[in-house]
Amino acid sequence: MGQSVILTGMVLNAMPIGEYDKRITVLTKERGKITAFARGARRPTSQLLAATSPFSFGEFELFEGRSTYNLIKATISNYFRSLSADPSAACYGFYFLEIANYFAHENNDEKELLKLLYQTLRALEKETLDNRLVRRIFELRALLAEGEYPNLFFCQHCKKEEELAWFSTSKQGMLCKECGPGTDGVRLEETELYTMQYILSAKLERLYTFAVSGQVLQKLEQILDRFFAAQTDHEFRSLEILKIM
Repeated sequence: MGQSVILTGMVLNAMPIGEYDKRITVLTKERGKITAFARGARRPTSQLLAATSPFSFGEFELFEGRSTYNLIKATISNYFRSLSADPSAACYGFYFLEIANYFAHENNDEKELLKLLYQTLRALEKETLDNRLVRRIFELRALLAEGEYPNLFFCQHCKKEEELAWFSTSKQGMLCKECGPGTDGVRLEETELYTMQYILSAKLERLYTFAVSGQVLQKLEQILDRFFAAQTDHEFRSLEILKIM
């Protein structure tokens, strides 16, 4: 017998099914990533029309069958509608949804990833923040949430904690001044290393409260372009659009 459940989460994507229905993917606090069918959600008069759009965050009441969920009702607390007024911010937002969809799994504890996604979309709504920095913060913290993050606090070769100066993608972390030369490592200045360490260690509510120089941002982009691509091995459609923009 099926039962009704109420889950808190965010719509990651939505696909049309048949003439009037939708199939949505929702990242939930209680059950990780789920797929649900929303009957009639594409009808102009449907109460589920807006609630089944990407970025919608709130409570979803679903009927849980043997192998599927069917959406009954949704109470949305944030649609992130302001993103639609800024094509660049919207594109970044869709990229973050794609990353969450890539990492998340059903019946897995994805609370940290959901909280990170929500806070990151709120950061996109702030005009004072550089979206390029928001992207790199999200990528690094998403890796942390999924346990695939680089080691930034001691040398991957000799385990020394001092004089860390090189970041190696192949070694998945830092190398010291003695171990780094001659490897595939990228040379890091102290401020660049500190920025990455802060991103990994800061509390979530403090994550989007700082700015960096253009030089530091360029180094973050150089490192994470390599490392994030190596860890995901996936082509994100929104990222291709971002490159064009």
